[in-house]
Amino acid sequence: MGVSISETDVGVTQPRKVARVQDFDELVIATGRTLHRAALLLTAGDHHLAEDLLQTTYAKVYAAWRRVSHADDPVAYTRTVLTRTYLSHRRLRRSSERPTDALPDRGSEPPDAADRLDLMAALRLLSADDRVVVVLRYWLDRSVAETARELGLSETAVRTRSRRALARLRVHLTDLEEES
Repeated sequence: MGVSISETDVGVTQPRKVARVQDFDELVIATGRTLHRAALLLTAGDHHLAEDLLQTTYAKVYAAWRRVSHADDPVAYTRTVLTRTYLSHRRLRRSSERPTDALPDRGSEPPDAADRLDLMAALRLLSADDRVVVVLRYWLDRSVAETARELGLSETAVRTRSRRALARLRVHLTDLEEES
């Protein structure tokens, strides 16, 4: 029996639509939680790397705020910066260094903690490029066209990556369920 993944199973909520932001502080307040969760998913649960990724993203957006504030959608621009910053980080040689693979004991977790850990473990097994596609398409609820545009891929490539990545996730989650 395979594991069915839904957003409520992994303790996430849909990102809310953000009204037009007037200044950088509003952007951070409006997008902080959603982009932090996206960064966590991109980094397969590495909290420190996710925080670094988000901080770098906001630093880049702040440095270009004059241009960003006049963009059609500053939130989409920020999301694109997050994605590209993550991909750039993955290309660096030092990004493969890992101090530990063990997650710290967090005490009492909500009942669905095991499912979230299984999902993070399965996401870790995907390539960085496939993980980006899955997070953009299914966590940030981007369309195929939006994902293709943000990643500089064709729509066919996005659909193919999505299909293959989800198939691998299902296999890994089924394996994890059978082990427990």
